[in-house]
Formats: sequence, C-alpha cells, structure tokens
Amino acid sequence: MSLGRAIATSCTHTMMSRVLGLVRDILITGLVPTPVTDAFFVAFKFPNLFRRLFAEGAFNAAFVPLFAGRLTKDGVSEARRFGGEVAAIMVTGMLAFTVIAMAAMPWLMYGIAPGFADESEKFALTVELTRLTFPYLMFMALTAMASGMLNSLEKFAAAAAAPILLNIAFIVTLGLVAFKLLGAPGQALAWAVSLAGIGQFVWVANACRRAGILPHLPRPRVTPGVKRLFQLMVPGILGQGAMQINMLVDTILASLLAEGSVTFLFIADRLNQLPLGVVGVSIGVALVPMLTRQLRAGNTTDAMQTQNRAIEIGLLISLPAAIGLIVLSFPLISILYGRGEFTPDKALATAHALTAFAIGLPAYILTRSLAPGFFAREDTVTPFRISVVVVLVNIVLAVILMQFLQHVGIALATALTAWLNAGLLGTILYRRGHLTLDSRLLNRVPRMALAALVMAAAIWWLSEFLAVPLAGRVWQQIPALVAIVAAGGGLYFAVGHVIGAARLSDLKTALRKPSA
Repeated sequence: MSLGRAIATSCTHTMMSRVLGLVRDILITGLVPTPVTDAFFVAFKFPNLFRRLFAEGAFNAAFVPLFAGRLTKDGVSEARRFGGEVAAIMVTGMLAFTVIAMAAMPWLMYGIAPGFADESEKFALTVELTRLTFPYLMFMALTAMASGMLNSLEKFAAAAAAPILLNIAFIVTLGLVAFKLLGAPGQALAWAVSLAGIGQFVWVANACRRAGILPHLPRPRVTPGVKRLFQLMVPGILGQGAMQINMLVDTILASLLAEGSVTFLFIADRLNQLPLGVVGVSIGVALVPMLTRQLRAGNTTDAMQTQNRAIEIGLLISLPAAIGLIVLSFPLISILYGRGEFTPDKALATAHALTAFAIGLPAYILTRSLAPGFFAREDTVTPFRISVVVVLVNIVLAVILMQFLQHVGIALATALTAWLNAGLLGTILYRRGHLTLDSRLLNRVPRMALAALVMAAAIWWLSEFLAVPLAGRVWQQIPALVAIVAAGGGLYFAVGHVIGAARLSDLKTALRKPSA
C-alpha cells in the first residue's frame, strides 16, 4: 500500500471519529455546568495521558518496528507469538497499575489538579470521576497493541475506526442526560469512558482474529523480545510523549487560574486536535511500519523519499488548517459551543486559547512525520533527550506567560515548544544523514505558504463581509461559516495547483493502489 493511500484510509475513519468528538464536546459544554466539566475533563485527561504515553505513544513507537520486523523476517506465526508474550505482560502490568492508581487517586490528584484542592466538592468529584474512567487505560493499552499489529499488516481501517465507538457512547449518554433519563452527568460520562474502552478492545481484537494474528495469552514472562521492547519503551515514554506531558503541565497550571480555565484549554485543544488527529496521527500510524520495512530491506533511498512525502502531506494540510483556525477562532468557538452553559465570555476566552494553540499546529504534525525516522531505526533515546529539553522549556515559558496572558499564555507556550521539538528532531535527523529534504519538497513548501496567505486574506475578508449572519441566529451562522471554510479551502487548493504547491496528478498517484 502506498503512503498516500495508507494515510487516506486512516484519515477517513479518523475524520468520522473527530466529527463525532466535536458533536460530543458541543453537547458537553451545552448540557453540563462548568464546574462539572472542569472535573470531568481532568478525569478524562488523566487516563488519556497514560494511554498516549504508554499505550499509544511509547508502546507503539517500540512495538510496531519490532512486530513489523518479525513479520517481515520470520513470518506471521513468530510475530503472533511475540504479540502474545507482550500482551501477557501488558495485561498483568496494566491491571496492577490501574488498581494502585485508583487507590492512590486522592494523593495523585494533588499533582494533576492542585488548584482544585481549595474547593472540596470539586476536588472530591474529580477524584471520583477519575477513578471511574481509569479502567479505560488497560483496555486502551490492549487496543493500541492490537492496532499496531493490524497496521503492520497494512490494515488501517479497523484501528482508525475504533475511537468512533467512544464518541458514540458519549453522545448516547449525553442524550440520556438531556432527556433526564440519567442524572449526575459527570458520573454518567465517566462510566461511558470505561464501557467504551471495552467496546474498542473487542472491536480491534475481532479484526485481529479475522486477519489471523490474534495471539494466545501465555503465562507472563520476560522473554528476550519483551526485554527489548522495554528497553525501547523506557526512553520512548518521554520521547514520544512530549506534547502529552506539555498538555498535562497545561492542566496543572490551568487549575491554578480562574474557574473555567481547564475547560477553555480543553475545548480549544480539542478543536486544534481535529486536523492534528486526522492528519498527524494518520501520518505517524502509516509511516512507522512503512519506514521499518524499507530500512530492513536496505531501501534507504525509498525510506528517504517516503519521509519527504510524509512531511509534504503534513504541511499541505496543516498550513491552511492553522491559518483557518487563527482567523476564524471566535466564530468557530461561538457558533459550535456558544449556547446553554457556554456563555459568550467563555467562547471568547476559548477562542483566544485556540489562536495560541493553532500557531503550533504545523509543528505538531511535522513531529509526527519526523519522529518515525528515529522509531523505525529502533532509536527512542534521542527523542527522549529532545523531549526533556522541550518539556522543561515549556514549563518555564508557561509559568512566565500565564502571569500576563492567563490561560492563553499556557497555550502559547505549548505551541512555541512544539516548534522547538520539530526543529530539534529535524536537525538531528539531517546531521545523521537520515533526512535530506528533496528538491520537490523545498520547491513546494514556499508555494504552500503563499497559497495559505492568499487563503487567509480571503477568509478574513469573507468573515467581515458576512459579519451580520455570523452574529445572527444559528440557522444564519452555520451556512455563513460553512461558506467561508469551503471558499477558503477551495481557494487554497486552486491557488496551490496553479502555482505548483500541489498537483491533482500527485494526489491520484498517492491514492492509487499499487499493482500486484
């Protein structure tokens, strides 16, 4: 499967999940009071942090190259046996970790949301909700492993579709809350998280069974393969998780600010994560196994070209997405969330945070294109060292900027350090001879930037021209916003095609199924 086709497959399902996630967040902010959303978003972020660090971040960075290598060299049965060894250790370890974390939750919460400690009811609610959501972690760890196995076989659809189940569970739960069929919305949402985790695992496990790679669960033991996995995972926990750790720092600091700050950052980050989750994650998912196979086969030229095309695709999408989010931050937040409990002043505060986050969007996606260059070579130590620098700089910047810009300063620090992360990853790959930007990429990036600036001017003018409907009723706002976004996107790709930033023929080639 070509890189473009693999990314497109993952993107299609991820986009469905993200759209449903957007509906979910709109319902949450409209139906649930801000003190409860603050508590729930912290509760949801806590297991999600460990999921991204351990299960999807460090684990995938280490497991996929090892599994794909065995698949290429030794065949399906040996790869499946290795998967079983890893699964046995993972179930045992995650079960123990979950029990310990749930028991220690009141003390852990002083570290994750210290600002809530002065509000006893809010603090107690956050502890309760986090305990209810935490089992989600174990099932998501197993889901991440099964997804990595499927991705190594170039079967991306089932894994990319799994998060849809989580958002469906949220939407159904919120519907029951809206019709007064469920009380205590915070608790209802927390239960939905854990139940959805079980559903996601069953979904991808069944896909593995159909693909013939579902492993048996042996007695847990540390085999040489598992030991090697741990050696790669330990530095990878920080190496792959710099952005997640930065977001955790954001939550800790935001809990020290005015009520609602956690919610403002969460909602802004969720909207910023829409293009990041659809494009950036899809690039990372497709790139690691592809680079691993090419490097194992000695095709370094192909690997270099693959990484260049990943960077090109990432920038082609992220540049206009970032500019669109910056120019349209307030209309987007106001129209999507500005109702019910989410008042206009909250929409404005969230829009400012979104503007700050969006500055770093191309860097977030670049990191997804660059980090696999290390992971495919079984190097998780270098990204770890880079992330230490990035996290420390982020903490210092956030603490300084929040003194002047409140929660917006926290978001801006995260965006700026995302560029630092991408810059360091790219520089080291270049110095090692693992990344050389080809003439096509160097020629097209300035043209992409020019097309994005033309789009920015157009959508700014359109937002001024359509200011009345944008400030009107919902039935006026939504068509106006859709028209601006559609016109801006269409103009970007039209200008890009004319000036050579992107060619329709390249897209067709990228999506074409390779001949047998």
